[in-house]
Amino acid sequence: MKKLAQLVICVAAAASTSACFGYERGNNATGPTSSGSGSLLGNWSSSSLIPTPSTCTDFKWNVSEQTAASARGSFSATCANDLKLTGTAQGTLSGSTIDWSAQGVANAPGISGCNITLKGTAEIGITTIRVPYEGDTCLGKVNGVETLRR
Repeated sequence: MKKLAQLVICVAAAASTSACFGYERGNNATGPTSSGSGSLLGNWSSSSLIPTPSTCTDFKWNVSEQTAASARGSFSATCANDLKLTGTAQGTLSGSTIDWSAQGVANAPGISGCNITLKGTAEIGITTIRVPYEGDTCLGKVNGVETLRR
C-alpha cells in the first residue's frame, strides 16, 4: 500500500511539473495567403511623413483581388513637390515576397497628368509589408522604403 501511495505521489508530481513546460508546434507560414486571416485583401498604408525630393510616402494599397500567385488593387502615394499619385498596383507572390509594380498619374499645384511608374520586391511579414521601391515621375526618379500596415 505504501508503494502504491508513493507511485501516486510521483505520478501527480510528474504531471504537475510537466504543466509548467509549454510545447510549441512549428509553423512554416511565411506570410499572408490567399485565404483565411493571413490574406493580403484589404487596406494597407504607411505613415504619413513629408517626402524628400527623391522619395514618396503615405503609401496606400487597397488589395481588391488575390490568388495564390498574385495580388492587385488600387494604389496611392505622395511624392516630392506634393505630387499626389493614384493608380493601380499588382504583384506576383512567391513565398514571403511580392515582385510588384504600380502605374498611375500624379497631380500637384501647377502640375496635372504626371505619369508615374514604381516597382520593387516587397517582403511580407506577419502584420506588415516592407516595400522597397524605385521609379519615375515627371519630376524625376524616386526611391526608398516604406512599411505598410493594416
